[in-house]
Amino acid sequence: MGKKIIIAVTNDLSGDQRIHRIATTLAENGFEVQVVGRKLPESQPLSPRIYQAHRMKLWFRRGKGFYIEYNLRLLGHLLRQKPEIINANDLDTLGAAYLAAKFMRAELIYDSHEYFTEVPELIGRPFTQKIWLLLESWIFPRLKKVYTVNHAIAQIYTQKYRVPVKVVRNLPLRRESLPTSLLSSRILLYQGALNIGRGLELMIETMNYLPEYNLHIIGRGDISEKLLKLVAEQEVKNVSFHGFIPFESLFKLTEQACLGMSLEEDRGANYRYSSPNKVYDYIQAGVPVLVSDLPVMREVVETYRTGQILPNDSRTPERLAEKIRGIVEDENDYPILKQNCRKAALELNWQEEQAVLLKIYQNPNLS
Repeated sequence: MGKKIIIAVTNDLSGDQRIHRIATTLAENGFEVQVVGRKLPESQPLSPRIYQAHRMKLWFRRGKGFYIEYNLRLLGHLLRQKPEIINANDLDTLGAAYLAAKFMRAELIYDSHEYFTEVPELIGRPFTQKIWLLLESWIFPRLKKVYTVNHAIAQIYTQKYRVPVKVVRNLPLRRESLPTSLLSSRILLYQGALNIGRGLELMIETMNYLPEYNLHIIGRGDISEKLLKLVAEQEVKNVSFHGFIPFESLFKLTEQACLGMSLEEDRGANYRYSSPNKVYDYIQAGVPVLVSDLPVMREVVETYRTGQILPNDSRTPERLAEKIRGIVEDENDYPILKQNCRKAALELNWQEEQAVLLKIYQNPNLS
């Protein structure tokens, strides 16, 4: 058995495709892998995996109490398990991981899924944001191995802390049998977290202008109840909420859509430089995409011509409806977009990307 790795996250492991792919790849390449998360009352049983999964039951579910309890529990777990490598995912796991690595002289690898201190939940909360910034500025310059999801965020961190940051993109597994149909359904799709700034309210309000289409929303999050209330208040009939669906079952639903949407608002640097995994999931399923006019998403769509970009001055229900019709109902261009998705899927997949990950973990002197 190879080196023992513990990967720390704050979610319940059920829907974290990135961590599942990383842990599976490491386990397949000889590492002894354990992923540590938390168990919520509504958490579903995990499917069989080739790595160990440990979910902690916590008293607190959110806020300062949760982060303090989680990191104390994580620190204790790491000290008991004595891993040779600790993988901290995002800033909310880094404190405990850093202390444990120093105490045990373990190797610490930091995986930053996003620009954490600029998430919308911290914008407008200067005191809380400052606390996270203090933690980040204390630990980040001391890190030797860091990777993140795209070059834009990597460049920000490298310039800010003078630490080289690698990029491991959040790409889905390549499907051996890609969709071949060029026909269009009338299903519009959003999959992912239901949080502020994701453009979900705009999507819902748009459906009153698209009566022959259906919007399927897959996921859950902080504004789930707010969105349900919005649908009821506006009497929108063609919106369906599917809640959480395990990623093992998600692809079959994704490939049924005619258009996948990722309409994040420009609420701070985290969303501005985001590269949502759902965009790559849509492309892998052969589904053209409509994305916000934000740098990383724009680059993907323009490079592979897999969809279109929603201009900032078109973020109204009427203009969005017009944009959707213009994409899906274009009998000449729409089949080309689907063909381009199939071509891009052969490149934008985890089987190609995992070599970058393995180089980080297998080379002890890499920095």
